[in-house]
Amino acid sequence: MAIKKGIKIIAENRKAYHDYFIEERFEAGVALSGTEVKSLRAGKVNLKDSYVQVKDGEMWLIGVHISPYENGNRFNLDPERNRKLLMHKKEIIRLYSTVKQDGLTLVPTKCYFKDSKVKFEIGLARGKKDYDKREVMAKKEASRDIDRAMKNAKKYG
Repeated sequence: MAIKKGIKIIAENRKAYHDYFIEERFEAGVALSGTEVKSLRAGKVNLKDSYVQVKDGEMWLIGVHISPYENGNRFNLDPERNRKLLMHKKEIIRLYSTVKQDGLTLVPTKCYFKDSKVKFEIGLARGKKDYDKREVMAKKEASRDIDRAMKNAKKYG
C-alpha cells in the first residue's frame, strides 16, 4: 500500500483560539494504539478543553477524547486516557522553562495526518481576558460589516 503524501486535518481546537493568544506553534507526534488511529481516520476526536502538561521530562496530552473504534473489541482503550507526545528532549525542556517563567500554557490546536502519521499542533498560549475577547469579536463584526457594505456597493454600483 502506498503512503499518502500531504496533510489531512482531522480536527481543530477553535475554542483554543477563542480563549488564548497563540504565540508559537510546534508539531508533535503522539503514541497511539491501532484502534485509536482507526477512530481518528473516521474523524472521531474532540480537542475541546484539552491541554498539554510536562511531567518528568515528557509531554502528555490530557483531556483529548478519541471515541472508541466501533469495530474494535477488547483492544479499545479508555477514550479520555493521557497520551504521550513525541518531541525532542531539547524542545521539551525549552517549552517547559518558557511555561514556568512566563506563565503561559500549552494547548493542542490541531490534529492531522502528515504522510500517514498522526501529528498534533501544540500552541504556546497566553490566556485572554474578557475584554480581549470582546475586542476581538468587535473587530470581526466590524470587518464583516465592511465586507457586506463593499459587496452591496459592487452589486448596486
